[in-house]
Amino acid sequence: MTKLLTIDTSTYVLSVGLYENAQVLAEYVSTKKENHSVRLMPAVRSVMEDAGMSPAELDGIAVAAGPGSYTGVRIGVTTAKSMAWALEKPLYGVSSLEALAYNGLWSSARILSFFDARRGQAFAGIYESEDGFLHQAEADSMVMLEDLLTRLAEQDRPVLALSPDLDKHRELLQQKLGSLFIDAPGPLHTVRPAGVWAASRGKTAEDLHTFVPQYLRLAEAEANWQRKQNEHG
Repeated sequence: MTKLLTIDTSTYVLSVGLYENAQVLAEYVSTKKENHSVRLMPAVRSVMEDAGMSPAELDGIAVAAGPGSYTGVRIGVTTAKSMAWALEKPLYGVSSLEALAYNGLWSSARILSFFDARRGQAFAGIYESEDGFLHQAEADSMVMLEDLLTRLAEQDRPVLALSPDLDKHRELLQQKLGSLFIDAPGPLHTVRPAGVWAASRGKTAEDLHTFVPQYLRLAEAEANWQRKQNEHG
């Protein structure tokens, strides 16, 4: 693959990148908390125009497929699928947590990437760096963050924690991990377009008919509806 467009809308951060082989052609990252549906396509057009490239010249599209914000993930995946379908290009889905974890590729510690999921829960993945790639030590899942940190502390290995929600949980991380906790500089807690690119390497193209977001849980409204159906069933 040569020319790849990347999309991530899984958190409040909007990121789009354009790459040719391993070279960056253009990147866009915004932490403005505004509806991704309004800003995503203008961001795509911007990186394409900056690189002087037309969509038809793309060789593929990679999208962060979740977990993360239900609405955000849906917007990114739907847009990427629509573009791939219209342009007849392959689509590659990657874990949003893996894309974030690539910010810690330089570290020999275990890499914990996570997004806050409210009520003490988190979407979390555990990764390790080896030979320029990340390897998943534990599958992405929704967990009680305190329980996960307790288990990681018992393993007695340094943990590099990466999360756009780190400030909410820094005290818990310090309490549970103590000196094992590695607190990375602020910009490393944002999913970068290059992380989506890196996570897509070696991936098999998705089937556009069956590819869906990886929410790891039902949306709250959907869960409430299902609960009511069970109650009345």
